[in-house]
Amino acid sequence: MPKGGARSRSGPAPDPAALRRERDAGEWTILPAEGRQGATPDWPLTEQTDREDDLWVSLWEKPQALMWERYGQEIEVALYVRRLAEAEKPESFVNLGTLVRQMADALGITTPGLRANRWRIDRPSAEDEVPAEPNAAPVIAPGSARARLRAVAGGSG
Repeated sequence: MPKGGARSRSGPAPDPAALRRERDAGEWTILPAEGRQGATPDWPLTEQTDREDDLWVSLWEKPQALMWERYGQEIEVALYVRRLAEAEKPESFVNLGTLVRQMADALGITTPGLRANRWRIDRPSAEDEVPAEPNAAPVIAPGSARARLRAVAGGSG
């Protein structure tokens, strides 16, 4: 019997911290937060617009660009850039936006795409983080479980 659900994203997302199991086998690739360094690859398609050039340069600075370079995905990234630039236009078709999202997922640009590719962007080290003030109260998100508990009389958190 095949594994998985009816759709490619059905079921829980893979957990990079989970113990290895057959269903969650495979290594995660940790990408450096500072992104890809070096020169931007040459544009592989026909004439490039100014908007496509801006998108092309900014995408090749992302951490995911290390993997695109490793797997020779310059054309796939260029096609994504071209479709994204077209989708930004007011007269573009709605289904072009769907295609752009699917392409972004495949390239690991979106959060679900990172998970599907088993890529994780490295967090800055503790020495890079801004230290919290010693007597500062912890930051609690307004909709968090802890905030809801505090709203209940006598709740702790």
